[in-house]
This record gives sequence, structure tokens and C-alpha cells, in this order.
Amino acid sequence: MCGIVGYMGSERSYEILIQGLKRLEYRGYDSAGVALVRADGSLEVHKARGKVSNLEQVAKGGDTSGCLGIAHTRWATHGEPTDTNAHPHLSQSGKIALVHNGTIENYSVLKQLLTDNGYQFKSETDTEVLVQFIEYMRETHGCDLFEAIREALLRVEGAYAIAVVEQGNPNTMYVARKSSPLVIGVGDGETFVASDATPIVGFTDKVIYLKDNEIGIINRNSPIEIREIDSNEPSSFDVHKLKMSLEQLEKGGYDTFMLKEIFEQPATLRDCVRGRIADDGSRVVLSGIDMNRERFLNAERITLVACGTSWHAALIGKRLIQDFCRMPVEVEYASEFRYGNPVLNEKDIVISISQSGETADTLAAIELAREKGAFVYGICNVVGASIPRNTDSGTYIHVGPEIGVASTKAFTGQVTVLTLVALAIGQLRGVINADRVREVARALKEMPETISETLKIAPEVEALSRIFTYAHNFLYLGRGYNYPTALEGALKLKEISYIHAEGYPAAEMKHGPIALIDREMPSVIIAPSDSLYDKIISNVQQVKSREGAVVAIVSKGNTAMNDIADYCIEIPEVPECLTPIVASIPLQLLAYYIAVNKGKDVDRPRNLAKSVTVE
Repeated sequence: MCGIVGYMGSERSYEILIQGLKRLEYRGYDSAGVALVRADGSLEVHKARGKVSNLEQVAKGGDTSGCLGIAHTRWATHGEPTDTNAHPHLSQSGKIALVHNGTIENYSVLKQLLTDNGYQFKSETDTEVLVQFIEYMRETHGCDLFEAIREALLRVEGAYAIAVVEQGNPNTMYVARKSSPLVIGVGDGETFVASDATPIVGFTDKVIYLKDNEIGIINRNSPIEIREIDSNEPSSFDVHKLKMSLEQLEKGGYDTFMLKEIFEQPATLRDCVRGRIADDGSRVVLSGIDMNRERFLNAERITLVACGTSWHAALIGKRLIQDFCRMPVEVEYASEFRYGNPVLNEKDIVISISQSGETADTLAAIELAREKGAFVYGICNVVGASIPRNTDSGTYIHVGPEIGVASTKAFTGQVTVLTLVALAIGQLRGVINADRVREVARALKEMPETISETLKIAPEVEALSRIFTYAHNFLYLGRGYNYPTALEGALKLKEISYIHAEGYPAAEMKHGPIALIDREMPSVIIAPSDSLYDKIISNVQQVKSREGAVVAIVSKGNTAMNDIADYCIEIPEVPECLTPIVASIPLQLLAYYIAVNKGKDVDRPRNLAKSVTVE
């Protein structure tokens, strides 16, 4: 959600900034802009609604020289997506330029203060209020720009990651963050700034992750300096080695990132499991749990918090932990958890799940849980993100950069790690049978081959998708472990095809949704050969008796369903607890091919952002 890029070095900044913005397009945005400080100190700003290519057209006739610049892709929160509301924003004098991710919650109070003091506003954004407020602090305090930024941020309420440059100073850029990510890339005589590491890859593999309530001074002629906003004291920092390659950020011959990421899942699940199953499959080893044995042994309850696709993974995680660990488990939307006054204590474990590790609501839930004394365990994909740095312990899913906005490989990676977590806790507490551990662990180790086999259905699903391209509504049904899988399948279709879809526990269909079923409303029913198969047969028959078309996801060799469902898609048989991983593959493919048939941009669906860093 929104993207920041900054550069200072000896190269022309414009080309590097534009390339960085294009790498950040996956985050979702509706306008883009760039501010350049030329060698003579003059400041030039170009902004455009829509794609980065629109910005390139706008900037074509201007002077894009200069070796210092900041750029931004905006996802609208305050004000419509227009050229005027696009970032960067300028102070009233036109001397300070700022880009900003996040939201300023007290912007209306600050705006009134500024208006009372003669300031005028061109845009509807909270960001313009912030840059005007910085100039106001400089004028009223008689201080330099660094101190003005710090003084302004001390009075700001909300979340922000900012980069600031000023007219007349081609040698300095300022950055700061609170509850919104910002990374600094350290090159050879050049420095990069970005909201995540993707724009930096290929230029340097050395990065500094700015921490909350820190402000950085990046000067051409001095080492990077980072200070605490509150105290203005120097803040220590580490330079990390970036583990990401350009190849991971390219499509690799596929038409879209989403299709590439669907087909990467055999490899990503191999990386996810690697080194975590020991003793020939009889023991699961997770250092985050082993190092905190007493916490997990003495825990009385586990609460999983997440948003979106990660919440669906959490629902599956709940069943896994209940089955393998025999302890109470709750699942909460992170956005509701933080306002629900949860009852937590030191005997509670809160597991937070996020692909990006920057989800604002999940970070707020973590902060609340830690305040109440709970032990917080993070499950995340992005190394060095905010959630791993703010949890007590955790496990990375290691599926590599996920560029497509609609999550695919991160979902299966999360479910895989949750399975490992449940097995590890169950073993530690002595409540899971050793044969059961071996059965599930062996199936996890074989999962890459299982998913490779499953992906062979892609041509079949592509052909099937043409039948349903023009449907207006879909119903997804599942039971047990696969109720959350139904939710995830419906979400995928909604996200990228813009077809209305709902996921339900199959038995709940009779309590309302059955009223919607007719020949115009197809149902996707997840019906593997598991303990609830006989039950779901009844649900299929209920749909068919109302002339609804049925697409059934069935275990390989189950020919009985062919007599009932209109279309059957076979998947390999695995232990019941792992069926969500395998069943999600045809659901991802179905959503993908329907969206492609409708001519939709599957990698960048409208109104959505990859990393949701605002509430």
C-alpha cells in the first residue's frame, strides 16, 4: 500500500526512481510522482494520476537531471486519486518536498492550526498537512530542516514513513518511520531508500531497517546517521545482507507474477519445510518453539490474529493446533482484536500471521498482546519486516517475494508452517502420537511432488474457466479443514475477477445461502475423501436439486462424484489435515483463468494493495 523510493549518489536519480516505482507497482496504487533536486539546488516535481507510465509521459518534457530524488506511488486514503493529490507534496513556500506512507490521524487539527496561521492547501491529503506543518515548525522555531521534521513528528498522531528533500540542498535527504516500513540501501557512494527492499535489489545487498520512532539523516558527504525522534539521541543500527535476487522479481517466462507464483509452489514448499523435519520424519524442529519451551509447555490458550488470506490460514491453524495439541485455540481478525479489549495474560500465546510483516492491524494487535503480558509468536514471509522484529519469537515461511497482490504461495506456506508449529507444540506437550507425526511429516516432505502433480490439472481448469467467465455470483462450500479453504477460494475469485463470491461451511448453506441457488449461480464444493465426505455429498445433492451447477474438488479416483456434480477436478489424496494445501491449487487456478478470460489485471487488481499499512 503506497510505495516510497529515494536515491542519492552520482547517477541520475530519475531513471533509478522510475525503475523503483515500477518494482513497487505490485503494492497497489492509483497515482505516482517524483521530486528531483538538481545539482544547482533547484527542485522539480512531476506527478500524474494512474500508472507510472503516465508519470513518465508527464515528466518527458521537463528537466529530470539531478542525483538526488524521492518518488512515490499512492494508494488513495485522503482525497480522490488526482494529479493534485498525488505525492510528492510541497510546503507552501515550495522549498520542501515530502513523500509519505501511512495516515496522519490528527491532520484535521493540524490543518486548522495552519489555516489559522495563513497557510493554504491545494490537495485533500493529510500528507500536504504534514509537509506544511514541518515548514511551520521551521519558521516558528527558527531551526534547521532536521529539527523541524523531528519537532513536527513529535506532535503527529498516526502512522508514517516519510522521505524529505529541500530546495537548495542537493546533498541531504531525511527519512523517518512509525508503524510503516522503510529500508535504507547502502551502496558504494550511493544510498537508496524504499518502503520495501524490491527497488534496491540489483543495486546493493546491504540494507538498514529503520525502526519505529527513528529519523535518519542521509548526507552525501557523511556516514548515515540515525537518531531517536523522542530524545534526539543517536540510535544504533545494523547493516543486514539482503537475501533477494533480481530473478525473484521477474516473471521468468510466465505471463503474470500470479501464474508464476502458483507454479512456484512445489519449490517454495520445499524451502518452507527444509531443515524442519528431523530424524527421518519422526520429529519437527522449530527453533522458535524449542528456545521457548517453558512458554509453550505452560500455555493455557493460543490466539491467532491475522487479516485477509492470513486469517483463512489462521482458521486452518486453529483446527491443526486443536487436533495435535488438545488445547483451546481462538482466531481473531487483527482489526477487531485490537478494539475488543481481549482478556490475556502471561499464560497466553498469540500467534500473528502476515505475509508482508507490515500489516498495520496485525502490528497493533501484537503491541496490545505484549502489553497484556502474552507471548507473541510471528509467522511471516519477509525477513527483517516489522512483525519479526516486534514479536518474541517466530518462524519464517521462506516462500520468496510474492509480487501478485492476490496471495497464493504465501497462503500454502503459512498453512505448511502452521502444520509444523502444531506438530512441534504437540510433541513438546506429549499429546500427539508418534505415528501421527510421522504420517503428517512424511506427507509434508512429499508435498512438493504432490503439488507438482496437482498443477497438471491447469489445462483442465483453464478450459473449465471459460464456462464460468460471465457468472455474476459464486458459492464456495467446504467442511472441516476445508471450510477455510472455501473462504480462500471465494476471496481469490473476488480479488482478481471482481465476481461476487461467498465461502460457507457446507452445512450452513441451508441457513440462508440456499435461497440464492439457481441455474445462474454455480457452486464450487471441496469434497476430498475425508471424514466428512458422506456429509458433503448431501450438500452437493441439495445444490443440484435446485438446478445449481456444481464444480467438485475431489480426491483422485473418486468416480462416484461424477454421477452427481457437473464438473469434477481431481487432486492427489493426502492426510485430511493437509487437504487445504492441495485443494487450494485448483481454486487459485480457477480464479486466475476466469480473471484472465475477463481481461482483468490479475497482478494488480483494482483498489487492492499488497501490504496494508493503514487501518
